[in-house]
Amino acid sequence: MFTGIVEETGIATEVGTRLTISCRVVLSDLVEGGSISVSGVCLTAVEIRSNSFSADLAPETLERSNLGDLRIGSVVNLERPLTLAQRLSGHIVQGHVDGTGVVLSTENFWLKVKVPRELVRYLVYKGSISLDGISLTIAALDDDVVSAAIIPHTWEHTSLSTRKPGDRINIECDVLAKHVEQLLKYR
Repeated sequence: MFTGIVEETGIATEVGTRLTISCRVVLSDLVEGGSISVSGVCLTAVEIRSNSFSADLAPETLERSNLGDLRIGSVVNLERPLTLAQRLSGHIVQGHVDGTGVVLSTENFWLKVKVPRELVRYLVYKGSISLDGISLTIAALDDDVVSAAIIPHTWEHTSLSTRKPGDRINIECDVLAKHVEQLLKYR
């Protein structure tokens, strides 16, 4: 489980079904087989070096997320899993991407993303959403367009500053909304 509070950005140095990320902070206690959030996707570290780690990408991961779009030099958001001793500064993020949206604009620290129709039912005004692994609050919701206000710190310390209109962005809806929907089916 993660919080959506990005610890550092990393750089893709190998892409494809094996992804290698150059980084430093998240390596301090990363172990082989350990989980790590890469732009909101929970991956398993399989090879750890002094300045990078690698993870294998399953076909489901490549299909459901934007990790297959990465190129050498792409910037990704990184977060280690939550421990019981940490504060939950963001919201509960599992790293289980529900799909991808399309960035419409990033002007004036206002991010607009077109989301897939099937995910709209999980989104609420002032609710939580994870975009590329970043815990954000939904500041506006207009049909299938979600908007979030981005504070300068988040802009400067995540991959959002590299995003352009047309880019695909990973979306994880609030897990509580998905559980409520499932429970109501059996009511």
